[in-house]
Amino acid sequence: MSSVTSLVQSVDWLAIAPPTIAAAVALVVLVADLFLPATRKPLLGWVATGGLALAALSLLPLLGGDRRTFCLTGHPDVCSYAADPFALVIQFLVLAGALLTALLSIDTIKDHDLPTGEYWFLLLSSAAGAALLPASRDLATLVIALEVASLPAFALVGLRRGDRLSSEAALKFFLSSVAATAVMLMGVSFLYAATGSLHLSRVAHTLTDLPDPRLATLATAGVALTLVGFAFKTAAVPFHFWVPDTYVGAPLPIAAYLSVIGKAVGFSGLILVTVQGFPSYANVWGPALAVLAALTMTVGNVAALRQDPRRAHSAVRLLAWSSVGQAGYLLVPIAAAGYADDPARAIGSTVAYALMYGAVNLGAFAVAALVARTSPANRISDYRGLYARRPLAALALGFFLLCLAGLPPGIIGLFAKVTVFSAAVDAGLAWLAVVMAVNVVIALYYYLQWTAVLFRGAEATEAAPADHPAPRAKIPAALTTAIALASVLGIVLSGAPQLVLRFASGALL
Repeated sequence: MSSVTSLVQSVDWLAIAPPTIAAAVALVVLVADLFLPATRKPLLGWVATGGLALAALSLLPLLGGDRRTFCLTGHPDVCSYAADPFALVIQFLVLAGALLTALLSIDTIKDHDLPTGEYWFLLLSSAAGAALLPASRDLATLVIALEVASLPAFALVGLRRGDRLSSEAALKFFLSSVAATAVMLMGVSFLYAATGSLHLSRVAHTLTDLPDPRLATLATAGVALTLVGFAFKTAAVPFHFWVPDTYVGAPLPIAAYLSVIGKAVGFSGLILVTVQGFPSYANVWGPALAVLAALTMTVGNVAALRQDPRRAHSAVRLLAWSSVGQAGYLLVPIAAAGYADDPARAIGSTVAYALMYGAVNLGAFAVAALVARTSPANRISDYRGLYARRPLAALALGFFLLCLAGLPPGIIGLFAKVTVFSAAVDAGLAWLAVVMAVNVVIALYYYLQWTAVLFRGAEATEAAPADHPAPRAKIPAALTTAIALASVLGIVLSGAPQLVLRFASGALL
């Protein structure tokens, strides 16, 4: 009886509240969908949005603490879940991003006749997995959280029934993700065989001194394969090929969700396994991630530069390739952590950049969703004259693009890029800093080109002559709120960019 009692673990419900609330509301939405009549199902969207807001608010009691739960009996410092500052910052990014995605989704579901209950259940389930991952402190929980975040996303991408692009996008996303997960699971199994543990702290300790050279070889292979799995989730080159087609085929709010929350999940997992799990193998993952960062930012920016403004869905494709380029910048501080004496400071740079990128990229997708209501093809040329039609939306999108480019008045974008650049220089990666500087210049061209389109005169057509523009449709309240929230956040942070670094400094591992 005593041995059974010793295996019983106490659960800190407050610590696990953020992902638990999201998962509980997902179940509530799924059950409520069975009983609500079709005319009342839009209520589910507001229930889901409220649930995500409640999950985000549940982070407040955890601030300033370092709560842990699901710990080994007799070893209170070896735990599977940690609500430490790093986890809380990423959980805030995930839940706030999911909340903005929910606001974008409310009218998209109605416009495209998507199944309401299934949509909200899948979105909340994915958000619950994404919120669980940054708090995971063993490899098994990491993999489970990653799949809980990813599997609903496959279905969300393909939810537009009868749409060929949507089905193709979901299939590409699913097949490539499954392959990456299989490779990562093989890496995790190798590490377990070499170290005898799945907890990151014990794996890190054992890897420092493996007695058998064969185990060291096995561990090196495990480290490499695990990195490949997370490289796919971050859309790092050459594991990025699924991104443009998936973003184009998915409903726009889901493309926005994948571009921000999907990346937050991948990067938080990558940070945990490298800095906390494999610090003794920094000579392996440091150079590998530096090369991946250089390739990713270069391929992403060059591909974005080549987008034809008159091609169907060119706006979404440009945002997709831009997100690949931004992933390269996010990889730079993680690579620098492999060379730095204080890896935590470099990680703070990645977190700061991710916070900036999340706010402005979701804002850019929100304006794209607005334009798509009248121009479903969503070409960059469709944005011509947007300032004349919707001046506030054009100003907002121009601000978001300048933030991504790192130009005033988007001070927060400039600040984030300087922070990442400094991390590379401080770690002695001068060549990577040069590659980043060149890529920033390349990105300036296509961001500024799109910004200029917004303020050009609209092309007159027979249907809508220049002196008699077509009447404007009313912008839905939820979409307006999403654009406004992203704009306010970007403006506030541009006015006080030090807030981001101060907030991110709490994420030091």
